[in-house]
Amino acid sequence: MTVDNEEPVAGRSDAAPSPIAGRSDTAPFPVAGCSNAAPSAEEFVREIDPSILESLPGDTLEEALKRHDIKLSKGKMSKLDTYCRLLWEKNQHFNLTRHTDYEKFVARDLVDSLRLAGLLTQGEHLLDVGTGGGVPGIPLAILRPDLKIELCDSTGKKAVAVGEIVDALGLDLPVWHAKGEDLLKIHRFQTLVIRAVARIKKIMELFSPYWHAFDRMLLVKGPRWVEERGESRHFGQMGKAALRKLDSYTIPGTEVESVILQICHKEKLEKLTEFGGAIPPAPSKEERRRPSRAKRSHLSKKSAKPDKRKP
Repeated sequence: MTVDNEEPVAGRSDAAPSPIAGRSDTAPFPVAGCSNAAPSAEEFVREIDPSILESLPGDTLEEALKRHDIKLSKGKMSKLDTYCRLLWEKNQHFNLTRHTDYEKFVARDLVDSLRLAGLLTQGEHLLDVGTGGGVPGIPLAILRPDLKIELCDSTGKKAVAVGEIVDALGLDLPVWHAKGEDLLKIHRFQTLVIRAVARIKKIMELFSPYWHAFDRMLLVKGPRWVEERGESRHFGQMGKAALRKLDSYTIPGTEVESVILQICHKEKLEKLTEFGGAIPPAPSKEERRRPSRAKRSHLSKKSAKPDKRKP
């Protein structure tokens, strides 16, 4: 696998949501991207406990990537390595991840993120629901800097920890202390990315009331996804929904199948198929009023017709 595009995308900061007034215990609010004094990555990992690095002696991220035939630029590899160390340092205090070595990170977290990256369109706006330790949102932001990504988690300590990691990495990613369904009451996204959160039945209960606020869900699921789909159908949740399996792959080193499922409202399926992914956002009122460059050129040519009147 190879992921290119090392260039950052300009203009990301103006897309970050502003804090919600009041910041009540139930209202969602961002916990990252607001601090001017974020500690550096070096400060986070300076006193890291070597015992949390459970990899084989001398193992590195580069070696783990080679074992799985994954090729990344040095810049992305370095950023992912820093992310791992920041995450593992935080994991000493919070239950953020069970993948505390390079082999597990690459085989589980990074492979899932790479597979998702291949299904996302240029500049797609997505919400990582229940981000936990920041996967897949943070790896996706490193692999695909063109994406517009936001992360949320309903556990405040996890959201704050991930927010500090994001700030230390210098990434422009809003991190919300909120439930995904609560964010959909006030924000709109093209895609919800949901990994290791809940069964399909529960996910449909939470998000099907908000079809108007997003175009599709991408679910990373294990081999029991067929059983979960049947359960959801049994409870009548798929009447207005379309479910498609977009990708299927085996977790490296195991015989376990992982899949990426797309669930959307049936009315949006045709457009999703037409655009090969997320539906492009509707143009603003100003864009609708302003003719395109081609149209302006056409109009100017029409108005520039020679005067055929006799002198």
